Amino acid sequence: MKYKRYGSKLLLRLDPGDEVIASVTEVCEKENIHLGAVTGLGAVDSARIGCFDPYGKQHHPTMVEEPCEITSLLGNVSRMDGKIYLHLHATLAGMSNKVVGGHLNMARVSAMAEIWIDGVDGLVDREFSEKVGLNVLKF
Repeated sequence: MKYKRYGSKLLLRLDPGDEVIASVTEVCEKENIHLGAVTGLGAVDSARIGCFDPYGKQHHPTMVEEPCEITSLLGNVSRMDGKIYLHLHATLAGMSNKVVGGHLNMARVSAMAEIWIDGVDGLVDREFSEKVGLNVLKF
């Protein structure tokens, strides 16, 4: 992984074998990003995405084990219990152009990924909501 800062924005290049969540987290730690937006694209060969069932309050993960394009990576950076908290969603297109998407839990880069982090001054924490069953923004 390599990255460069452009004012409040950081541009990351992830290389084969880099893991998306770990890489974005590492850069946020190094650059002291507490709050921001994440966007990106690239190619992966393994990913775990999921969908949250609001009625059963359970996350249903799915492993994707094939070459895929990240056609969209969107999310944000916040904090929870003093640690970086990434909330990322991804849309992945496989070799047959079948598209899957959802909450991104893990993704291993196969060729490259280009990710922007747009840091914002400020801090927003998260807390667990019994009502929703998720970690929600705490203002």
